[in-house]
Amino acid sequence: MNIAWFSEMTFDGKINRYHKNMRTEYAWWVAQDAIHHNILKLQQLPDNTYDLGVIIIPKHVERFMNFDVVTELKRVCKKYAFMQEGPSWYFQSLPLIQSLWFFNIMAGADFALAHNDRDKEYYEGLLEKECFINPTLMIEDPIDTHTLTHINDRQDIVIGGNLVRWYGGFNSLMVASSSGEKIYAPQMGRMEKAELNIEDIEHLPYMEWDEWIVRLSDFRYAIHLNPNSIGGTFYLNCAYLGIPCIGNIHANTQRICFPDLSVEPDDIKKSKQLMEKLRKDEEFYLYCSNKAKELYLKHFHESVYKDTWNNRIEKVISKY
Repeated sequence: MNIAWFSEMTFDGKINRYHKNMRTEYAWWVAQDAIHHNILKLQQLPDNTYDLGVIIIPKHVERFMNFDVVTELKRVCKKYAFMQEGPSWYFQSLPLIQSLWFFNIMAGADFALAHNDRDKEYYEGLLEKECFINPTLMIEDPIDTHTLTHINDRQDIVIGGNLVRWYGGFNSLMVASSSGEKIYAPQMGRMEKAELNIEDIEHLPYMEWDEWIVRLSDFRYAIHLNPNSIGGTFYLNCAYLGIPCIGNIHANTQRICFPDLSVEPDDIKKSKQLMEKLRKDEEFYLYCSNKAKELYLKHFHESVYKDTWNNRIEKVISKY
């Protein structure tokens, strides 16, 4: 099947399996052998160029509202799907004209793709059409496994986001602070600069994805009480490495890989109890670590992803 993805990113072409910054969408394109175009490129492509087009609608849409995206997608692609980006409700936070423009692209799709079971139910109700889970994915080829820290040498705790509600970082910090461990956090796009002045957190510099995985392997514990059910790459990265992570039960990567550590994202009390158990009960810690690696391989390995895509998604496409 000839597949193209369309997003706000400016490059055209395919992604190499060893790309250093193997973010989730890059991993999808590698596994599907798909090509990528900027959304604006739609206006230049011939009719029926692709069997399937998948659009990731940007969070900032102003640049893309001056032409009929739905008509162009239907002209260039025999079928097209909408892929969730961010929380399912995000489009409703835009100004009304932009929100309606966003909705019309979703509504015009032949089917939708979502991150999590919760999001699938939302889109099927909203759009009254089929929605399928497109699982978060890691392509492991860029990782130099010889540089990963062994579980016996890991220390400290990492939280998955900054101190804004979008990431739930304040809740994560409260749990991490109860552990007595040194706390680290990545610097995300929505972080306020004032956070850099908080002495309780050591902020990590920006890293390419392959460097991030190596650095992440240094940590013994992880917490990410993100209130949004989105892609869940942080949870999946932790599962691959066997780092027990306390996180949002509504994110598939967290719920599936860490069934004993999944909570409502505002349940700080239970999260603190789980943190204490991980620190004091070595058997429980190792159980969660080993179970996460097993469940990662069973549900999220690239080979599983390809089977899911080829045997389910392509059959669904063929019936439209």
